[in-house]
Amino acid sequence: MNHRVAEIRKELDLNQEEFADRLGLKQTALSMIESGKNALTEKNIKIICSVLNVSETWLRTGIGPMFEASPYEKEFFAVYKTLLPETQKALLKFAKELLKVQKKTAK
Repeated sequence: MNHRVAEIRKELDLNQEEFADRLGLKQTALSMIESGKNALTEKNIKIICSVLNVSETWLRTGIGPMFEASPYEKEFFAVYKTLLPETQKALLKFAKELLKVQKKTAK
């Protein structure tokens, strides 16, 4: 299970310090968890799953999707499916532009 913590971090494109900060851990503690030197506690499992929207089943077993769909995702995709193809394309383009802006402002 510990190696899946590193998988999550890499999937989110975070270094250990950034990932640990999100979880309220010290980088050294995260490193010990990822390496298997420290066990992943129930408390940390709950924190990882709630803060990062990670599937607890996946974290424990590796089965299923890594992340749970948020209510926003479910609603977004329900609406998206009803749009005309040209509108879907425009929305995707707009979302990519928003992502660029978000990345610039996050620096």
